[in-house]
Amino acid sequence: MYVRDAKNRDEVWLLDHIEAMGLDEEAFRSRDYVIAMDEASNERVGFGRLRIHKGDPDVCELTGIGVLSGWRGQGVGAHVVERLVMKARDEGFEPVYSLTDEASYLTQYGFEPIDDADLPDPLQDRLETKREAIDKDVIGLVLEGEFEMPERARERFKTAVRTDSESDETEERPEDFGIDPDSATYKYDTGR
Repeated sequence: MYVRDAKNRDEVWLLDHIEAMGLDEEAFRSRDYVIAMDEASNERVGFGRLRIHKGDPDVCELTGIGVLSGWRGQGVGAHVVERLVMKARDEGFEPVYSLTDEASYLTQYGFEPIDDADLPDPLQDRLETKREAIDKDVIGLVLEGEFEMPERARERFKTAVRTDSESDETEERPEDFGIDPDSATYKYDTGR
C-alpha cells in the first residue's frame, strides 16, 4: 500500500467515487487529491483532497476523504489524511482545517472541534454551504498540533487486503453495448 498524488488520468475515477459516496466535489481539481493504491493489484482504494482557499491569509482545508468499502478499517483513510496533512505543512499551512459530519474519525488523529465563529471567513461561508448540501450536522475541526497516527492503523495499512468480493473494475460484457453474443456476426468471423 502507498499514497500518491493524483494524476489527470485519475479524474474520471475520482469523480465517479466522489459522486457515489456523496462527497463534496465543489471546485474539483484532480491535482488537489491524493490516492491510496494497492501495490499488488495497482487498484485505487482511497482518496482525499487538500483544498486551498485564497484570501488574506490563505486557508487550507482537508475535504473529500473516501475509502472504498472493501478497504475500510485497514488504515487507508488514516494514511490519506496523514499525506494531506504533510502536504499542507510542506506548503506552510498551520493550522489545517476540515469541515465534516464525521468528526469522530478525524479527532482520533489530533483534530479538535472549533466554534463556527472562530473559523476563517472562507470556511464560515463554506460551512453553511456544506450544511445545506450534505448534512446539517457538519462541524469545523482544526489540527494545530502534530498529526497522531495510531500504531494499529500503520500496521493494518502494511498488510491491507480487500475484504469484499466486489471489484472496483467491472468487466464489460457484449450485452452492455447492446450486442447479443449468440446471434452477432463479426467482420472477420470464419464460421468455425
